Amino acid sequence: MAFSFLPELLVISILMLLVFASLYIKCTRSTNSLSPPLDWPIVGILPALVVNVHRIHDYMATVLTSTGNSFMAPVASIMRFFVTCDPANVQHIFTSNHANYPKGEDFAQIFDVTSGSLFTADGESSRRLRARHQSVLSSPRLLASMAKCCRDKLEKGLVPFMARVATTGAPVDMNDLVTRLVFDLYATAVLGVDPCRLSLLDMPPLQVADAMDTVMEVGFVRHIVPPFCWKLMRLLMVGPERRLAAAQGVLRRFTMEMVERRRKTAGSNIGPRLEATTASSSIDDDVLSNYVNDPEYYENGDHLLQATLILYMIAGRDTIGTTLPWVFYNLAKNPHVVSGIRKELEPIASGKAAAFLASSCIFEPEELKALVYLQAAILESLRLYPPIPIERKTVVSSDVMPSGHEVRAGDIVLVSIYSMGRMEDLWGPDCREYRPERWLSEDGGKLRHVPSHKFMAFNSGPRMCIGKDIAISQMKTIVAAVVWNFDVEALDRQEAVEPKLSCLLQMKQGLKLKVQKRQM
Repeated sequence: MAFSFLPELLVISILMLLVFASLYIKCTRSTNSLSPPLDWPIVGILPALVVNVHRIHDYMATVLTSTGNSFMAPVASIMRFFVTCDPANVQHIFTSNHANYPKGEDFAQIFDVTSGSLFTADGESSRRLRARHQSVLSSPRLLASMAKCCRDKLEKGLVPFMARVATTGAPVDMNDLVTRLVFDLYATAVLGVDPCRLSLLDMPPLQVADAMDTVMEVGFVRHIVPPFCWKLMRLLMVGPERRLAAAQGVLRRFTMEMVERRRKTAGSNIGPRLEATTASSSIDDDVLSNYVNDPEYYENGDHLLQATLILYMIAGRDTIGTTLPWVFYNLAKNPHVVSGIRKELEPIASGKAAAFLASSCIFEPEELKALVYLQAAILESLRLYPPIPIERKTVVSSDVMPSGHEVRAGDIVLVSIYSMGRMEDLWGPDCREYRPERWLSEDGGKLRHVPSHKFMAFNSGPRMCIGKDIAISQMKTIVAAVVWNFDVEALDRQEAVEPKLSCLLQMKQGLKLKVQKRQM
């Protein structure tokens, strides 16, 4: 029994030999080839994925362009992937025939730390959980608390810190800064605690935030390798699976500690505290208070409650925290867009009288609601750099796509949202350029409507992102504060900005920018 995994090890050895052969062939070919990946015996296109994994999203966009926006990709002979960025296929998968394309059991296993939550649920369970989430996120009290927290973090944290950095002339890593800011926002909104990570920039990274990153990085590995490979690694507790097990332990312990503290303070108006922190909301103003006493969530060892809290943290922090660095990256490279945003903000800022002349100006969400160019700048970043670059579905029954491709029961469908933003027939010949104007009506006064099956940054169909409006509002508030108060520019020596190997499109080496206080 102790050596029952030897057959799998033999298969892995053969697979590695084929990968090395593929590497050799790749090196002898032109790197500009637009041909589809080679379909090897046994391992399918896995060698091509390994060779191009460092640029997987651009590689997938190239292949999809050469194959008419869809192709069938066998992997390791036991798996068949249908890869597409065709809007007609997307509408079929996510809306017209969505019941035939659930996330599936494999997806639930890949993200087992959130198993049972809305993130991994399908069918009736998904509809029931979604209704509960919608009820929580529509609470006026919670929304007001989140807006206040965002404003406080900008006024007392982000803006003063950037002002101090500006006086030193030292570059700032906007990726790290934004990640800390958004982690604080969502720890407060979800758990009622403020880790004050934004204020502790000289301290080591918070273990919980690192654990969340690990879940997404190892989840990426689980997506692209055959299940028996990562399950074998999990059994042996080696490689990325060892890191993931440690990360899951961190997240479960953290959420359980928050739950236990909340239960001990039940009936008190003072929320739980982390050491050396100050919570900015009462226990009635956060997500946890809506679930902590619900028997459906705390029975069975609190598993569902933990999974739900982890989901809220990931959904909030990772979506906004991943998007904003790309927004600032694009703004740093396009000063004319910054000028356009400031022109739109000027009437609001001038109406603030003293604030207009003060050292800094913070905008309220309601003040920014009607600003279309600011929102267009954010949507354009989401088009080019969607926080979740790939969506995965499982085929229940054999079907024919609008593109004519046949899929079989058990096939895996991958929708490349990253590639969709680079489709010339959808966005025009300048589809790879950052141009917010493409989102505006001809007179520039309104946002142009783009159906969700053509712009998938917030998903589509019955699984449309519940927190879309919250996310856009918070991003507009943060971007407006930075753009109005500071000039940011990319460093000449800044290395090429590349995404991590993760289920999220996070920046690999951060984003170093030069910050200067804006002269009004």
